[in-house]
Amino acid sequence: MDDKILSKVALRFKAVFLNIDRKAINLNSTITEPVLAFVKRLNENGFCLNEELLHALNAVNVKHLAEITEIIDEVMGVKLNWAPLVKGWDTPTGESLPDYLITLIANIFGNQSVYKGTRLKCGHLIPEGTFPLERYNGCPFCGQQFETANFVYKGQGSKLKELRLFTINDIQKVYLSLLNSPTPLDGTQKDTLQLLLGELPLPENADVTMKETIMLVIRALASKGDYSFGDKMLKNPADILRYLWYDKTGYVQIIEPKTLISHSRKIYSHLFGPLDKGSDAAQAMKEKLRLKYSRKCCLQVARWLNAVPITAKQAAEIMNPKRGMWVRFIRALRLGEYAQKNGMEHLRDILDVFYRKDYTTWQGELNKALKADDGATTLKMLQQRPGLFARCLFATMLRFGKDATLDAFNQISDNLPARLLISLGNAAESYFNTDLDRIVRPITGTPKRIDHNIILTLYTDTDRNEMASAVDKIYQQSMARRFAAQKTESKTIYIDPSLYNIPVSVGDRSASIQDTSCALTGTRFPVEGNSVRLFLQWGKGLPAQWLDMDLSCRISLPNNEKAECAYYNLTCVGAKHSGDIQQIPDMVGTAEYIELSLPELEKAGAKYVTFTCNAYSNGALSPHLVVGWMNSKYPMTVSNEKGVAYDPSCVQHQVRISEGNLSKGLVFGVLDVAKREIIWLEMPFTAQTLRGADAASVEALLHRLETKLSIGGLLDIKAKVQNLTIVDTPDTADESYTYEWALNPAEVAGIMNE
Repeated sequence: MDDKILSKVALRFKAVFLNIDRKAINLNSTITEPVLAFVKRLNENGFCLNEELLHALNAVNVKHLAEITEIIDEVMGVKLNWAPLVKGWDTPTGESLPDYLITLIANIFGNQSVYKGTRLKCGHLIPEGTFPLERYNGCPFCGQQFETANFVYKGQGSKLKELRLFTINDIQKVYLSLLNSPTPLDGTQKDTLQLLLGELPLPENADVTMKETIMLVIRALASKGDYSFGDKMLKNPADILRYLWYDKTGYVQIIEPKTLISHSRKIYSHLFGPLDKGSDAAQAMKEKLRLKYSRKCCLQVARWLNAVPITAKQAAEIMNPKRGMWVRFIRALRLGEYAQKNGMEHLRDILDVFYRKDYTTWQGELNKALKADDGATTLKMLQQRPGLFARCLFATMLRFGKDATLDAFNQISDNLPARLLISLGNAAESYFNTDLDRIVRPITGTPKRIDHNIILTLYTDTDRNEMASAVDKIYQQSMARRFAAQKTESKTIYIDPSLYNIPVSVGDRSASIQDTSCALTGTRFPVEGNSVRLFLQWGKGLPAQWLDMDLSCRISLPNNEKAECAYYNLTCVGAKHSGDIQQIPDMVGTAEYIELSLPELEKAGAKYVTFTCNAYSNGALSPHLVVGWMNSKYPMTVSNEKGVAYDPSCVQHQVRISEGNLSKGLVFGVLDVAKREIIWLEMPFTAQTLRGADAASVEALLHRLETKLSIGGLLDIKAKVQNLTIVDTPDTADESYTYEWALNPAEVAGIMNE
């Protein structure tokens, strides 16, 4: 068991991991000098400790205190290069387009005898009277950085983030909650679970029901040669095919190979240029999807399929929708050969029925009813599969009428997972309101705006509003019934005010990794001071090379006007940019900043400021790229010597791009100027610059996040149904729901009686 890995996991839950017994902590002990020194170091990084953790550290040796400090320093990136291109960039350099044109002409047609100037390390000649070179850490023309910094500012933050104690019991509780979560895990939760699977044995009381989590666990254990979990969790052919597909591609949702190859080609062409059929990259892409398995793997899959607890006809019906894929997998896995062995009789029957097509399909019968416009039969069949009914509820309402459809749906609504019901309530407004943009996020793509269902035009605005309200009423009533069925002796409840700013974790999952928090998409962060400082750091651990990442923002002004602060426009109303770095230094990375002035933005009447980062160079966003923002009541310094403007104590939120992320760009936050709040969101897009981030899509996503049910709103329903009195402090409540509680997905799902 690696304590360093567990410490990184604990930090994501605002905690410090100590392998000690809580009962042994002496809360009356005198704090030792090493612990006081440790606390001071943490304060510089923006953290403080609660009383329990403070006293617990008295039992920790100095070496371990130093290790914890190093872990926090590593996560906060304090030893990286935070120098941007421009020194003292809060004062503009005054560079303009003519400076670039003159420099370009001088480097193409001239020499130093014709154009007086300075020849830089990169070879570029900077003519006199263009760029003020004393203000730059590198070449202002090509963006190559020459000078780096080995320091950051500390302790300027106005609000410390409290850390609590995590023991092995707390780690195991998190581990179990991730395994048992009835909602899909986001990027941070997946990464956390993978770390824990590598360090801790699978708990015996784990009850893994979420398909994505099952796939992740099976692959993690199978890599160690343990297939026992698959024996228990793969209960039908669809589960087995999903695992085979996930193990091959990393996608849980099964996509036809032709579709995936076509999509992969589009991604490659967009990021790296045209893909020739005979190229190495094309061959590698085909090789990745080639079905080649060892004898051991073939035998294991044969055993899984032989053990499914359903009849051969039921299994064949489940296999039918992906018949073409199953034919390929059956051949590649030699299932026909293994079906002839003793003990594989059920597998033999399944393959026999499958190839003979000696079965009927539920989907075929449903399609027949739909084709005949037989509403009664369609609704009766959909009631047999509540999950599918939920996913096609809106379209069915339009086709067969609101009353009949919702009456049939209401009869089975309590059999559905709460997350599906909440998703319906959240999505109803944008689906039935033709004035709002609809945003979808395809399995293999970035969010897109799509047209509304054409049948909506047959209905009036009043009809559509009634449909949306009826769906909302259905899910509210179902949730109320679930809460009413829960037995409780509690009389009072505490709901942390911050929970009203956090949507219930359904949809809009983040793919990036948060190393210092687990904020959910849609969480709102209050701005305490008059400035917000965006930051971007990339290139950690990479050799010096051309790797151009860009930090940008778009400002929405009155009369539909826009202002942009980016590498091509370093200053605009309410914003200043630290300069465009295109080539990174060796191993330590580099940084860009944007400073936003709220008083200036308010004076200009700005509504929103959208934060984005982009990969301008060929390829996707650099792995381990860190992006976020700082905020403090107190002024935040910008170095006149190096331009460093990073202070870990001022960081309000940051995320790290994970390995395998193919996004070209990312919208990572929106500042609501009037409310002085920053909404954390994650919207990937495929463009080299800020202008590729569709403003209408951002607005649509914001609207959807604003209308989603919050955790606080869900607890309000619980309090009302169970007649609980809401109190102001957690200590006086029978049931207490804090921000830390909300970081645990299984706990939140638990109140929904999942």
